[in-house]
Amino acid sequence: MSKPVLSTGLRWLWLVLVVIAIDFVSKQWIMNNLMLHESMPVMPFFNFFYAHNYGAAFSFLADKGGWQRWFFAGIAVAIVVVLLVMMYRSKASDRLNNIAYALIVGGALGNLFDRAYHGFVVDFIDFTIGDWHFATFNIADCGICIGAALIVLEGFINPTSKRSEHKG
Repeated sequence: MSKPVLSTGLRWLWLVLVVIAIDFVSKQWIMNNLMLHESMPVMPFFNFFYAHNYGAAFSFLADKGGWQRWFFAGIAVAIVVVLLVMMYRSKASDRLNNIAYALIVGGALGNLFDRAYHGFVVDFIDFTIGDWHFATFNIADCGICIGAALIVLEGFINPTSKRSEHKG
């Protein structure tokens, strides 16, 4: 039996589009305004640094010869499908989880586009403090990380036993 889409978590798909749009526009701006490996200081601890990431988070498997491009693309597609199904099965009023899922889906699709079109992910957000340097990342990565953090937060706010009471 089908249910109205707006009564499901798919009501939050607009947030997926927002993440994809901001990610795409920001990456286009970086590619059009910086040379590869060029840095543009924004604040003393924050730079735009144009980088290509052929791997996953923290350039994991970046030097493995190219097979990882399609491996990570496949993982992204699987995650997107699973989360979209979860959004469809959840109520639109389950805000925190649906926002989390939408942020992750938007981030996964943003990086998937890069991987499929360019063969790499464009990273550009760069934090440094003195000699310490954090991994360079992008808006899609922010969506994924914030979404994951919201899922963890939801686990603390509504433990499993409490959530099962609401569904019953």
